[in-house]
Amino acid sequence: MAVERTLSIIKPDATARDITGKINAKFEGVGLRVVAQKRIRLTLAQAQAFYEVHAERSFYDELCEYMASGPVVVQVLEGEDAISHHREVMGATNPAAAAEDTIRKEFGVTVQENSVHGSDSPETAAREIGFFFSQVEIVG
Repeated sequence: MAVERTLSIIKPDATARDITGKINAKFEGVGLRVVAQKRIRLTLAQAQAFYEVHAERSFYDELCEYMASGPVVVQVLEGEDAISHHREVMGATNPAAAAEDTIRKEFGVTVQENSVHGSDSPETAAREIGFFFSQVEIVG
């Protein structure tokens, strides 16, 4: 297994409910370490730039407005097969379809307000991490 890094975002619905610690405990419980972290509030332009890959999709505008609606926690997680482990513990996008003991099953409210975002591939992780962090901010 390879040590990887992935981007994790704790979304506005979760920060509003003060459950960032509970979410990070789940990540740490599967062997992921937080090696960079900051709490920020995205502007609409930043959200649009981050999610530009979805610009043609019907949910793009609503997603960007939601992600700019409140604080988020952006972080870099590191560990063995971090991308797949992170995605497993997040669960399916739709909380109603997510497996038991996943973050989205336990904390998600709707498909959009599903508490977390995670990179889906090494290439995406590199791009997403670089969007929010410089190398000097990653202290793993």
